[in-house]
Amino acid sequence: MDEGKLKGLMGLCVRAGQGIFGEENCLKALRNGQAALLLMDGEISDATAEKYQRACQRAEIPFRKTSAGFLQEATGKPGMAMAVRAGGFAERMIQFI
Repeated sequence: MDEGKLKGLMGLCVRAGQGIFGEENCLKALRNGQAALLLMDGEISDATAEKYQRACQRAEIPFRKTSAGFLQEATGKPGMAMAVRAGGFAERMIQFI
């Protein structure tokens, strides 16, 4: 995973309003087909990570666990997961995970 390029894209994605944060919002986006990618922070609990992984597998959406603290460092937002709306940002990010 190229974390440098991914970090830059994540920042742009958030500024463009294409990032979804919060457990319920992320799960809802995965279920409704609004998300095309899910990124989880390395500090996420095993139980929560498993919940996200099951939702991603059901929706056939790629997911990746990043290093600890990476999500907040890249986006400036606290949280354990970020869903990326379908579109150009998600397609580009998938290339780097």
